[in-house]
Amino acid sequence: MTLPSDLEIAREAAPEPVARIAERIGIGAELVEPYGDGVAKIRLGALDPAGPLGSRPRAKYVVVTAVTPTPLGEGKTTVTVGLGDGLNRIGRSTAVAIRQPSMGPVFGIKGGAAGGGYSQVVPMERLNLHLTGDIHAVGAANNLLAALLDNHLFRGNPLDIDTDTVSLRRALDINDRALRTIDTAVGPASEGEQRRTGFDITAASEVMALLALARSLPDLRERLGRIIVAEDRAGRPVTAEALGAAGAMAAVLREAAKPNLMQTLEHTPALVHTGPFGNIATGNSSVIADLIGLRAAEFLVTEAGFGADMGAERFFNIKCRVSGEAPDAAVVVATVRALKAHSGRYTVTAGRPLPDEMLKENPEDVRVGGANLLKQIENCRLHGVTPVVAVNAFPTDHASEIEAVRDLAAEAGVRSAVCTNVADGGEGARDLAAAVAEAAEEPSHYAPLYPLDASLKEKVETVARAVYGASGVSYSERAERQLRSCERNGLGTLPVCIAKTHLSLSSDPALRGAPTGWTLPVREVRPSAGAGFVYLICGSMQTMPGLGRTPAALGIDLDDQGRITGMY
Repeated sequence: MTLPSDLEIAREAAPEPVARIAERIGIGAELVEPYGDGVAKIRLGALDPAGPLGSRPRAKYVVVTAVTPTPLGEGKTTVTVGLGDGLNRIGRSTAVAIRQPSMGPVFGIKGGAAGGGYSQVVPMERLNLHLTGDIHAVGAANNLLAALLDNHLFRGNPLDIDTDTVSLRRALDINDRALRTIDTAVGPASEGEQRRTGFDITAASEVMALLALARSLPDLRERLGRIIVAEDRAGRPVTAEALGAAGAMAAVLREAAKPNLMQTLEHTPALVHTGPFGNIATGNSSVIADLIGLRAAEFLVTEAGFGADMGAERFFNIKCRVSGEAPDAAVVVATVRALKAHSGRYTVTAGRPLPDEMLKENPEDVRVGGANLLKQIENCRLHGVTPVVAVNAFPTDHASEIEAVRDLAAEAGVRSAVCTNVADGGEGARDLAAAVAEAAEEPSHYAPLYPLDASLKEKVETVARAVYGASGVSYSERAERQLRSCERNGLGTLPVCIAKTHLSLSSDPALRGAPTGWTLPVREVRPSAGAGFVYLICGSMQTMPGLGRTPAALGIDLDDQGRITGMY
């Protein structure tokens, strides 16, 4: 059976009024700000302990993660949406929380992030393009800080900033490799001090990360003030507060701090808020959205980006520390194609069909590549959380291959279920919903992987060895200096956010399965004092992606009725 396109399915939807979706999760009209058809902002009064949600019992908290994905992605958002619908179908009221898509992937190769098939959040076009403008507000706040920094330098540099230490870069929500390195003020002296800098994609900015981790507007304002933009000539950090920028930045972000309320095709409430990248930043939707969702239903299903070594590790060690909430279960999404790819016998390229050989029945390849699934199951258990394997089934899968995935889960002693929710909606996730509901009843033994009073190097070593399977960590001379600076400036008690490839458990995207005996190379360390973590860049990570040979933007257009076409 050939499904209609995601956009065609979304257009056939009959969404309920967003006010009714809000009522379903106990949020009255006084806390809802409509943004056109099908979208609303939730006022932060919903966090008030004395408000309508304050007296409601806490939901079961479920995080959806995955095996290490192929460049095509394995359907975590789709499973998140399908699981939410499936839980509702078995009589357990549920809300889902997902990140807002960046327009970089939408116009690049990967496409949007509204889910897929009959497990989508709608309206799909609104979600993938601008939504309520939150990402643009993040970019504007970031670039306001950059403009005030350059103006400070132009006006005599009274803070005595050492321009060689400026770490702040500008931000843009479009893939554009030409902006990775730029020279500013290349005209006459009246245009400012010439400086080499560059752009990051907005989802990789510290402003996006700290918005995702803020618990309130006052907390957001404080975090903005802590952003370190450079050092002075005495080696002391210079912050956004010292530049006088934090207040105006907070004003720009006031509306963006409110979560967006949408719905799935089956009218499950969907909280959509913030979009930090999963390989570069924290890869999770906002703490604020989760805190609201945890009082809005019996279950809150939230998604963490890429594999369990990436977004889920940051969920466990960064996000949950901030929210104070402990997860009750984790879902590890696995696909036959991903595990076959992890056998090391095939190459999967974004934008191209799967190799013909990969589509032939071969459960042995699945078992060989299953080492990655077993490690990602272990990564959830390292944090004391019970995992459930969701086998996201594709029409090209063979029954023996799906059974091989389930056998791997059984050998690891965890529950599993096959999902067909892309074609069947919530009904296709009913078995997964039952397995997750059962797992969430087990006592949670959640605990972060490392103590905050460990040194930064000890934290990195713990994650590298325990989560990634590395044999050790190496540091460039630059990274060593930057680490010492972080410790000297009082940032040594922060958690770590390690930016590495999302295509391997290792730092080398070519290494498949669950490699061991390799060394994690740390080439750069950036303080993210506002977000509340220390950010380490490993390998050749790019914080500004580029467009491929045939970007998705080339196929997106408007028809004669003004409807968007070509989006996926």
